Amino acid sequence: MTHFVSHVSAEEERRVRANDREYNEKFQYASNCIMTSKYNIITFLPVNLFEQFQEVANTYFLFLLILQLIPQISSLSWFTTIVPLALVLSITAVKDATDDYVSMFFMHHTLTQLCTWQDNITNEKWMNVRVGDIIKLENNQFVAADLLLLSSSEPHGLCYIETAENPNNLASFDGEVVCEPPNNKLDRFCGTLYWRDKKYTLTNQNMLLRGCVLRNTEACYGLVIFAGPDTKLMQNSGRTKFKRTSIDRLMNTLVLWIFGFLVCMGVILAVGNAVWEREVGSLFQSYLPWDPPVDNFLFSAFLSFWSYVIILNTVVPISLYVSVEVIRLGHSYFINWDQQMFCSQCNTAAEARTTTLNEELGQVEYIFSDKTGTLTQNIMSFNKCSINGQTYGKYIHINIHTHTNKRYRLDFTPFNPLADPDFCFYDDTLLESVKVGDLHTHEFFRLLSLCHTVMSEEKSEGELVYKAQSPDEGALVTAARNFGFVFRSRTPGTITTIEMGRPVTYTLLAILDFNNIRKRMSVIVRNPEGKIRLYCKGADTVLLERLHPCNHELMNITSDHLNEYAADGLRTLALAYRDLSEDEWEAWSASHRCADKATDCREDRLAAAYEQIEQDMMLLGATAIEDKLQEGVPETIAVLSLANIKIWVLTGDKQETAVNIGYSCKMLTDDMTEVFIISGHTVQSAHALEADMETEFVSTACACKAVICCRVTPLQKAQVVELIKKHKKAVTLAIGDGANDVSMIKSAHIGVGISGQEGIQAVLASDYSFSQFRFLQRLLLVHGRWSYLRMCRFLCYFFYKNFAFTMVHFWFGFFCGFSAQTVYDQYFITLYNIVYTSLPVLAMGIFDQDVPDQRSLEYPKLYEPGQLNLLFNKKEFFICIAQGIYTSVVLFFVPYAVLSDATQSNGVPLADYQTFAVTTATALVIVVSVQITLDTGFWTVINHVFVWGSLGSYFTIMFALHSQTLFRIFPNQFHFVGSAQSTLLQPVVWLTIALATAICIVPVLAFRFLKLDLKPQLSDTLVRQKKRKPVGRSVGGAWRGMGSVSEGRLGARGGSRRSGYAFAHQEGFGELITSGKNMRLSSLALATFASRHSSSWIDTLRRKKHTHAHTPPSASGECSPAPSCVSGSVPPLSNSSSVLGGSQDTPIEEETGAAAPAQSMQIVPASSTQTTPALAPDSESAAPQGPAQALNAGVLSSSAVRCHGGDSPGGWTLTLGTVQVSCLL
Repeated sequence: MTHFVSHVSAEEERRVRANDREYNEKFQYASNCIMTSKYNIITFLPVNLFEQFQEVANTYFLFLLILQLIPQISSLSWFTTIVPLALVLSITAVKDATDDYVSMFFMHHTLTQLCTWQDNITNEKWMNVRVGDIIKLENNQFVAADLLLLSSSEPHGLCYIETAENPNNLASFDGEVVCEPPNNKLDRFCGTLYWRDKKYTLTNQNMLLRGCVLRNTEACYGLVIFAGPDTKLMQNSGRTKFKRTSIDRLMNTLVLWIFGFLVCMGVILAVGNAVWEREVGSLFQSYLPWDPPVDNFLFSAFLSFWSYVIILNTVVPISLYVSVEVIRLGHSYFINWDQQMFCSQCNTAAEARTTTLNEELGQVEYIFSDKTGTLTQNIMSFNKCSINGQTYGKYIHINIHTHTNKRYRLDFTPFNPLADPDFCFYDDTLLESVKVGDLHTHEFFRLLSLCHTVMSEEKSEGELVYKAQSPDEGALVTAARNFGFVFRSRTPGTITTIEMGRPVTYTLLAILDFNNIRKRMSVIVRNPEGKIRLYCKGADTVLLERLHPCNHELMNITSDHLNEYAADGLRTLALAYRDLSEDEWEAWSASHRCADKATDCREDRLAAAYEQIEQDMMLLGATAIEDKLQEGVPETIAVLSLANIKIWVLTGDKQETAVNIGYSCKMLTDDMTEVFIISGHTVQSAHALEADMETEFVSTACACKAVICCRVTPLQKAQVVELIKKHKKAVTLAIGDGANDVSMIKSAHIGVGISGQEGIQAVLASDYSFSQFRFLQRLLLVHGRWSYLRMCRFLCYFFYKNFAFTMVHFWFGFFCGFSAQTVYDQYFITLYNIVYTSLPVLAMGIFDQDVPDQRSLEYPKLYEPGQLNLLFNKKEFFICIAQGIYTSVVLFFVPYAVLSDATQSNGVPLADYQTFAVTTATALVIVVSVQITLDTGFWTVINHVFVWGSLGSYFTIMFALHSQTLFRIFPNQFHFVGSAQSTLLQPVVWLTIALATAICIVPVLAFRFLKLDLKPQLSDTLVRQKKRKPVGRSVGGAWRGMGSVSEGRLGARGGSRRSGYAFAHQEGFGELITSGKNMRLSSLALATFASRHSSSWIDTLRRKKHTHAHTPPSASGECSPAPSCVSGSVPPLSNSSSVLGGSQDTPIEEETGAAAPAQSMQIVPASSTQTTPALAPDSESAAPQGPAQALNAGVLSSSAVRCHGGDSPGGWTLTLGTVQVSCLL
């Protein structure tokens, strides 16, 4: 659990003075110490014991231990309870302490370099950093706190203090920062730096946030603004929750029921004792008097009740919990040792960071996944482009002689010695166009070499290394480099390139920065001839509408190319330029300087200035970049979908990028034939995550086949997970790789961390970790399913064998005057669960499996019993105890009936207590051993050794305990001397044991054979089936037909949906451009638009409970009714798709009446003709099959901005607006 005290409520503003701890300590700011551990040395023992005794069984056994210390009550020794209880508590405590120490050690002992006022640098632990300190970060180090960036090692780099380029001056730096108080808004920061009578405006671009990793920079220096719990990461992290599995919770309930059953049996036997003592026992007072405290039959019954509670307590033995912990530990090691989940590229194995959630991996119904770094590799490559109406990038060549396709990779080295050898491109016509000097092609690549904020480093002669803040930027600049326009270096006022072998230096006049509203960036440069030109690149949805009217014909051609690129799943970007006269530049520069220096509404004024100059541009073309998915992502999503697991993507990216990834990984498919967009610009809004909208939001989202939540903050990710946990009562799993996924990982039942490029914060907060998303398939379908199966079989058998063992005492009570006499020898009672029956059930619980791992992957439907909780539930529990009670009846009454009249060969009667005890105990051990051989589905050498070894150990120990030797040494402890030898030599005893075994086992065999023939499970069918056609392999064949995952795309998809293109997703210098998803209005859409009306999605949801419309019959004959979410003339959602929320494609001048864009939530449900979206065929001829049952896909998006004039950092907003329609053909 994370412990911290936040000062947000007390602070109105924060004042921080650099290198002045005495001044800063007056404000009592939080230190950088964060207690991610649950314990310390003082609190460990009481807190851990308190947590352990929250387990009902532990409290139950502590209560029994107290009872056993009372001699008038207990007929068993106290050590039979205290030894197992102490063992369980100790094992659990050691495990908890080890897990807690690992997380605490990392957070407290990570070092950073601290600049002190003595003008030197010292190494300090993170926990010793304070607000106002200046710390040094080196490449690939984690940022220790929220820092104001003061200086970096980059030449002419991001330096916001005029004289701070020399790090030696930072020790005497005494600037003061006045800024906002701590908050959880990751995308904004507002403050002012006062230094040497000057003011510097500070925004989010000046900040480095805790949890990030410094990349591509040797070193930088920063001033600590927020530390520890006040950092934005911790403000978003939430609290660590104690996670328990559903089986744990069920076991707690069952223990209470069993305790109630135990009390009932104790009452029955106590009443029997009272009646017997009154009617019969009083006649024996002369030679069998009551013990001194007992003076009447009622008090005798009272003591008898507690005695029977102790004797019958083995219905839930403490060894159950020891065995559960051992089994879970074994399952965790299997995950750690799985070579098929080992990534050789990064030398990372899967790791089970907890041992308490393994069986819950077999019950997951919802997966919440991050996008970047989790589904994708975050690796971009330049794939295609359109220049002046000509498209390039078709790399498939057909050999006319062999009629085979072959890819030819271009060799740029002879043409350009500075080319990147790793760059791949296959269309030689583009290279020829560059060589012949085509002006449009040259201008295209000149734009790519100038319009960016990439940093260049030349490690050796001709060896350029680009440091890009986003992989998209790096891919575009690298493409320009290979085609002869090499970006060489930059200063704050110049950009140096090599154009076709000739060095050229441009004067950088202005950078028109990117933000999520503009979705574009521009640079204004002056070439050596003095000509001023603006270069712009951005989303085609915002850039094409800012073109000069003379570009109309070229724009239509380029739009068609964009549609083609979108069909290939590529991320698109449009490029344009504008020539500026000197007068135009001077006039605009003056207005830009005024906007930049504004103290109020600075961002709005800058946006207006940018909008003024970015008009009447000339279109150059478009680029298409491939964002490579991780290996096996589409296949994994497809298989998990077949296992009835719903996958939601929760990402901070905007809608366009997320939808594009949805198509790439086959969550969204072309069979979703229609998309309707409802975009809004009104101020009215309502939050989908608020209490009054929770039910509607969950019901709508869960009706979709796939859900993508966009523009969500870390806290919103956690809120979505909590909503599903609350309303669906389903097991959830969250998977991510970054610090912004920590709150989601903590909120889910199971958290999985990807050890990727974004640090290890997610891994540290997770329950399981590995390096590739595709390993999730094996974690759930193999390890999770096996763990659930093994745990369920273990519990069923364990309750059965203990009821069979314990209930014999209950029946014996009616024949011993209810005197609390035990049937068995007390040593047998002690060793039954510890030695005789513990190892076989442990072997089954650790090693058992119904089908091999490959079949678990080939048949995902095998996973469903865990989701439905079929293998161990209240019904199965009652069946187990019923079988145990039946076995106890047989084990008591069969020997009782046979031995009561039986005699030895010499005529001596066998009807004595010790013979009966040995016979019953032997029959019990044999019966439960035979039963576990029937329950075990997968035999290993260990299973054989444990089963037959335990049976042999029973006879060995019994003969030893009944020997003359031990009796002579301890005559008062061993009362069964010679009983085993004399009893087991009698043939009638073995016949009795065989008869009891047959009566117990034969009905079980008959029932199982009938069930196997009349109602077999899928696993039973697979075991019996010798020859089969593997479904999974045929599915894999379909995937292989779509294309190679390693090539980045899984095959072309039809339709006109534009791919999203994104750089970084926050404002700031170098946080460059992102593009929108283009939903162009076709002529059919425009014609249809007039007949459709805008409708409030929220109002529709509220009416959904009261009114339902029927879907009209489709052309294919579909006529089944489906719930409608729209009234009037708007078509029902079951037959179409809708995107609801604020439009991100709207020009700024159209947004009036609001200083900030309204938050939006967007949903894209669509009809589908396929059962599984990930398995959609490439053919367009598939006809719809059957009625539409539910919404098939959805995209939910949210922005963390202000609504209604108030702060709502985690808000989901539903807004109203007009309808635009685009049909995917």
